[in-house]
Amino acid sequence: MSNKARDIFILGLRNAHAMEVQARELMERQSERMDDYPEVKARLQTHLQETNQQLHRLERCLEACGESSSTLKDTMQSGMANLMAMGHAMSGDEILKNTFANNAFENFEIAAYKSLLALCSAAGAEDARGPLQQSLQEEERMAEWVDSNVEKVTLQFVENETRQAA
Repeated sequence: MSNKARDIFILGLRNAHAMEVQARELMERQSERMDDYPEVKARLQTHLQETNQQLHRLERCLEACGESSSTLKDTMQSGMANLMAMGHAMSGDEILKNTFANNAFENFEIAAYKSLLALCSAAGAEDARGPLQQSLQEEERMAEWVDSNVEKVTLQFVENETRQAA
């Protein structure tokens, strides 16, 4: 195991932890405002539970390396998530902006987990592979769900707007 690979792996774990903190904040804010979109709200709440498990897995991986998450990174990402949610809430098409952002964010998370998995061997952290693979699979399922529902959510938004205008 190279020390540099381990350092990069630890940095990646900390970044992934902060990323999941941001995801959790975003989903919490979004689900508070999704009463007109019950299917989206239910999926967000399910993925929120997965995200909490992902955070726990990342914390275990960090602990196994004798490390911990970065409070500063976690706090910054949490604040950014709340600002993003506020920005979307002020727009007339909040559900669409959230859908587009969620699509992008899920794919960002997928890339982050793939990168961490690529580092497992070089960092001497093979024990992390299983938990990271599980998180990757959850993110892939959520990304697929968001992507496959863009059209449905868009048309539901049009329907809701038409009904409210009548």
